[in-house]
Amino acid sequence: MNKKKQRLYYLMADYLSANAAWFVYDVLRFYVIGQYLGYQSVTSFLSQSSIWGGQLLFPIFWIILFFYSGYYNKPFRKSRVQEFLITFSSVFIGAMVIFFVFVLDDLPPVYTIYYKMILMLIVIQFVFTYIPRAIITQRVASRIYHRQWGFRTLIIGTGEKAAQLTHELNGMNRSLGHLIVGYCRTGNETCRVDSDKIIGSFDQIDSIISSQKIQEILIAEDKPNYDNLYSILHSLFRFNLPIRITADRYDILTGNARMSTTYGTPMINITGISMPDWQQNIKITADYLLSFLCLVFTSPLFLYFAWRIKKESPGPVFYKQERIGQYGRPFFIYKFRSMYVNAEKESPLLAKDDDPRVTPFGKIMRKYRLDELPQFWNVLKGEMSIVGPRPERSYFVEQIIQKAPFYYTIQSVRPGITSWGMVKYGYADTVEKMVERLYFDIIYIESMSLLIDIKIIAFTIRTVITGKGV
Repeated sequence: MNKKKQRLYYLMADYLSANAAWFVYDVLRFYVIGQYLGYQSVTSFLSQSSIWGGQLLFPIFWIILFFYSGYYNKPFRKSRVQEFLITFSSVFIGAMVIFFVFVLDDLPPVYTIYYKMILMLIVIQFVFTYIPRAIITQRVASRIYHRQWGFRTLIIGTGEKAAQLTHELNGMNRSLGHLIVGYCRTGNETCRVDSDKIIGSFDQIDSIISSQKIQEILIAEDKPNYDNLYSILHSLFRFNLPIRITADRYDILTGNARMSTTYGTPMINITGISMPDWQQNIKITADYLLSFLCLVFTSPLFLYFAWRIKKESPGPVFYKQERIGQYGRPFFIYKFRSMYVNAEKESPLLAKDDDPRVTPFGKIMRKYRLDELPQFWNVLKGEMSIVGPRPERSYFVEQIIQKAPFYYTIQSVRPGITSWGMVKYGYADTVEKMVERLYFDIIYIESMSLLIDIKIIAFTIRTVITGKGV
């Protein structure tokens, strides 16, 4: 099942629907008001109104609006109720914008005609948009229900839980889309599944997911060791695949899990985040736009900082360091160099107050968090977000996991330049403090929203201005 191809179907349907809807609306608009504007025929009216608006401007406007509504984020397994509500709400907002920006200039003989015109626009656009969407969604749902389409699913576990889950999934009258391709051993469980479908052990997970083209993962161990389960989850996150686990293990997970039901066996989606799709789209756009503007407007500071850094100590202006990002993938983070060259000759060390490795100007930059400015480039590269959990080095991640095995949960989102943990706790100079700061980041992920991001940015700006944390 190709997500890009399915998303393209929705995009094409919406584009063509927007063209058709505006054409029909324009024809009706002529009979409602066109004659009062001096037009003698539908053709003359359409030639002035439809070409640029209907065929170019408005379809693009609707596609952009539908993108920010989050409709295209998940092309499969759409809820019919949510599809109806998202379509209606986005059409209502878009129709209001079009009406007040483009249509309101029409001057009808009585103002009550405005009500008829805006109602027509909403109804026509909704009908033309929703019906093709519903047809496509029904076609996809029908093929999934009848097992013509499915997501290639790997079950972690070979015991009673795995056998029960397989029986329930395969025995459903309507499939949920799980095409079970095999099982993965994790320990010494008694085998209760078809041995021919055991395709390897967990230490072969990389080759299994690659060779079998796995699209979803279900964890169904009978009696997993908690530490071992945390290790499994941490290892799976880097594949960026939907992961679900039987609900009776909920007590070992953090609250970022979303409850769902798989027939008789309740499952927990541990890879979903709480932020609505439309807010996620706005957050990503805001990240790129604000980062670009910040780099442009702070460029004079970059020149000044480069001069001060070079003047104070020999070495490069910028400092790059490998960090662990989203899905456990390493990347290089960029900062203004605030320490003397070769500050870490042996094992990695955390900076402390009055650290002799920090240069005098470096202390000023760190106090006001100005050494972090180059990380806006990481945001533009798609490696970071403006707000998100702070990324750590692999050396410290391994130590954090020993004390807090649930660390993997923060890898479900992009790391950030600033975070709730940074705002509430500030820099951490020990692993214990990093673990304490981790709890703030986990709470942030559980309750992510644009409003919380705005609050964190506001507190960060205050920190930059005052040089003090909360």
